[in-house]
Amino acid sequence: MPSPLVHVVDLEMGIRLVELNRPEKRNALCVDLLQEFADAIEACDPGKGQRVVIVRGAGPVFCAGLDLQEAQDRSKGEKSAQLIARSLQALSSSRSIIIAAVHGGAIAGGAGIMSACDFVVAARGTSIGYPEVHRGLVAGLVMTFLRRQLRERDVRELLLLGEIINAERAAEMGLVNRVVDGEQLMDSALDIGRRVVKGAPDAVARTKQMIAELWHHTVAEDLHWAHEHHIRARGSAEAEEGMRAFFEKRSPQWIKPTS
Repeated sequence: MPSPLVHVVDLEMGIRLVELNRPEKRNALCVDLLQEFADAIEACDPGKGQRVVIVRGAGPVFCAGLDLQEAQDRSKGEKSAQLIARSLQALSSSRSIIIAAVHGGAIAGGAGIMSACDFVVAARGTSIGYPEVHRGLVAGLVMTFLRRQLRERDVRELLLLGEIINAERAAEMGLVNRVVDGEQLMDSALDIGRRVVKGAPDAVARTKQMIAELWHHTVAEDLHWAHEHHIRARGSAEAEEGMRAFFEKRSPQWIKPTS
């Protein structure tokens, strides 16, 4: 049997590890990986012992984002978009507390997964960014979370410039809770997890739920709206050119906007 694209391991009482396991592709988000990941997160339940879930990536980076090779196959575009939205919704709505342990790089969809978690610990030297505009895409789904977490000016800087920032800058913005040396990454994530477990289980879960529900729109409502913008961009001529340029290692040649 092929190796699972997502590893699930119970580390200690109350704390589970969910690990993206496609290191040869820098944990790029293909349909099969997203399916396994969403299933793994949805299966976590404080009532069954998973009060805390640590999400990390195998290999040199956390997650390089959408699998652009697969994204060129338009027949998989809608399924991929649905699974990204489902994964982000699962992270956000889970009654478990989700901690992202990020290293190497968290780019585009990888940064989106990170942004949907309750806590983020990043290793020094980690590259973080949302370069979708440079691929002819729209970071619509992740915008659901960034607008809740960051100042509007910082959201504009991240999404309109599409530039990569380091972990320290991400911490200044409020996108990352802690920046640590690489060898301390899991210890730091476990430290947060153990602190969470000291709280009353239902009180912790209800507090997370209330934080989400105090917004005018729910995450699910915003993701539904954002999905339309995301999938429209995925099927555009700009997306075709952006991905073609990425693989040809050249600057994209954008056509003049019609309006």
